[in-house]
Amino acid sequence: MTVSIYEQILGQAFYQLHPKLQQRYTFLHDHPFEARGVMKRVNGVPKGLLPLGLFGVKRKLLFPERGKGVPFTLKNTPGIGRDGEAQVHWERIFYFGEKQRYFNALMRFNAKEAIIEDYLGEPPIVYSDLELAVDHGALTIISKQQRLLLGPVEIPLPSIFQGKATVKEAYIEEKEAYTISVHVKNPLIGTIFAYEGAFRHYDI
Repeated sequence: MTVSIYEQILGQAFYQLHPKLQQRYTFLHDHPFEARGVMKRVNGVPKGLLPLGLFGVKRKLLFPERGKGVPFTLKNTPGIGRDGEAQVHWERIFYFGEKQRYFNALMRFNAKEAIIEDYLGEPPIVYSDLELAVDHGALTIISKQQRLLLGPVEIPLPSIFQGKATVKEAYIEEKEAYTISVHVKNPLIGTIFAYEGAFRHYDI
């Protein structure tokens, strides 16, 4: 069993997480974490940005659909990248009737810089450094400086073109469930993508 990228980046703060969150982000025996749940609300890309939403569907990143009570599955798979660095693949699927929409990413631990790198989409189209923090047992993840990925070329994005994400995840004892809130905001447009709900772990 290897130490997860989240343990490495948080250090001793990792043990301030709720025990269920520690378990979730430890990946015992390098086993994937899988969960099912329902998103109380999902706000896809606004109508005025429909081309972005349709492009996002092709890259498994964003989508234009909206709804309440949306079924949801999550799979986090730990692994080792080509460069030998630890990584975790995030597969998030939202079920709108017969449609499946994705919000996928690959998080990689850059040991040299001591940061987690977030590659969004498949193949990735946007890169962001991540900042992680623990607050009263919950985990907060904030995206920092972003770059546009055009093959091997990385182009720094001015702040007015960035979609800064804030992710908050907690475990609620009374519900025996994890709660999740994701908000992606642009400084000019405002909210461009968001969802909020709960999920439970299951073993395959």
